[in-house]
Amino acid sequence: MAGLTPKTPLPTAITLHQRSRVLEVGFADGATFRIPFELMRVYSPSAEVQGHGPGQEVLQTGKRDVGIVSLEAVGNYAVQPTFSDGHDTGLYSWDYLYDLGARQDELWRQYDARLKQAGIHRDSPMSAPAGSGCASHRH
Repeated sequence: MAGLTPKTPLPTAITLHQRSRVLEVGFADGATFRIPFELMRVYSPSAEVQGHGPGQEVLQTGKRDVGIVSLEAVGNYAVQPTFSDGHDTGLYSWDYLYDLGARQDELWRQYDARLKQAGIHRDSPMSAPAGSGCASHRH
């Protein structure tokens, strides 16, 4: 999901909407997506969020009001946002942004199900158990 394939439409426009906290991305195939910053942060492709393998994902909470402080281009294949909570290690390839945009409803449902399964509210503050995570990805 995070790679770049030859079939991926290239973005034609990328606009940060700070007030509504969405990233609007238009693609060459005519698709336009408004991706909430919270969804981007919750599904960050970084190892800090995704872990280093299946089942190692870190459930993100308390991200409803997260903003994007800056958005940097990475070559011709991705952008790297810096979120207002300090998270800045996710590279969002065009494939990944297209997938986030196209699957928003499904991803929100999956997120909600994971929250319910963990017995955690979406707005609960993040808690990190002692010794959790990979030391190279801690901030």
